Amino acid sequence: MKTVLVAAGPTRERIDPVRFISNRSTGAFGYEIAREAIRRGMRAVLVSGPTGLVGPRGARVVRVESALEMRREVMRELAKADIIVMAAAVCDWRVKRPASGKIKRHGGRVRLELVENRDIAAEVGRKKGKRVLVGFALETGSLEKNARKKLKEKNLDIVVANRISPTKDVFGCGKTDVIIIDRAGHKIVAKNRSKRELARIIIGKII
Repeated sequence: MKTVLVAAGPTRERIDPVRFISNRSTGAFGYEIAREAIRRGMRAVLVSGPTGLVGPRGARVVRVESALEMRREVMRELAKADIIVMAAAVCDWRVKRPASGKIKRHGGRVRLELVENRDIAAEVGRKKGKRVLVGFALETGSLEKNARKKLKEKNLDIVVANRISPTKDVFGCGKTDVIIIDRAGHKIVAKNRSKRELARIIIGKII
């Protein structure tokens, strides 16, 4: 039985005990991919950032908060996985020195020094061996060009690309458009599909 490792959801990078930097990811796409993998008879390990979602029945869910925690758990699970799906929206930066207490308003500016988080998908790409690695590309322009670039640079086997659009619910549970490209250059254009439908297409493409 094959094991699918799915990273899903956002990460939160702490500013102080109350505030954090994050993004609009809901984790819905990654959860649907894990659910579909189980439906097809695979084991699913879901490394999830903070979401309001219930883990798919049968999945082993590992809850994390920050990018550092997500990287640690993905790398810990990597050796046992046959397929890795990096659907998480990992924050690109974190606060270098989070405050230990709540930052009080004082009528002036607050300066935050940000440091870049490691690219987990790229790191997995360097270490994956014969495992199948699926990455995601969320773009505002040059969708296919940027997706193909990411496919090559991160040593992905498949990239799923979608465009940020005011008319499509990219982050939620609504329908969206994606382009799926594999290492051989084959392309699938899927328009106006739910994340559940897209999960079926992606898992079908992998197996």
